[in-house]
Amino acid sequence: MANLKMFNLDGKELENIEVSADVFGITPNKQVLFDAVVAQQAAQRQGTHKVKNRSEVRGGGRKPWRQKGTGRARQGSIRSPQWVGGGVVFGPTTARNYKLHTNRKVRRLAIRSALSDKVLNNKAMLVENLEMQEIKTKRFIEVLNNLNVTNKTLFVIRADEDYENAYLSMKNLKGVVLLPVESLNVFDILNAENLVMTQKAAELAGEVLV
Repeated sequence: MANLKMFNLDGKELENIEVSADVFGITPNKQVLFDAVVAQQAAQRQGTHKVKNRSEVRGGGRKPWRQKGTGRARQGSIRSPQWVGGGVVFGPTTARNYKLHTNRKVRRLAIRSALSDKVLNNKAMLVENLEMQEIKTKRFIEVLNNLNVTNKTLFVIRADEDYENAYLSMKNLKGVVLLPVESLNVFDILNAENLVMTQKAAELAGEVLV
């Protein structure tokens, strides 16, 4: 088993909690991490780029001049690709799909590798919970200072926990992200400098990510 320190929102260290070594204590697979990030970013591309080919450009219904006798090169349409305002050859179309397929086992291995990387680099910790009595951004900034995680931080919770006040208090803070365990992804884990999980979230991750 791997161990993580658990704090309360006032920054007081409570105890060391054992977490799943299969999720938080493996050797990170760098190639799988790379492949997962590339696939995730590729899936976010809309693929809505589009140019018009010569059949779609307006105009050009007749030859601009006769075939012979002018001394100029023969032309069939003012909307040919070599003309300004003409159609584009081999331009991007909406037919292209950027999505890359990644197997479920590989995706889970990537998430486990990302979590383990945070633990190995002492960038992961647990909090007892994220329950706040009121919605107050100033109070949440105090929480970040208490936990010494003032840079980009990813908070992970269980969907059934009481975190609404904390979420509303943090959502205007730059670099602070909150995700449920079910929505964990490699990019957000690696993009964060610090990982803060509730105890229940860490327990659930140890069950569903194996």
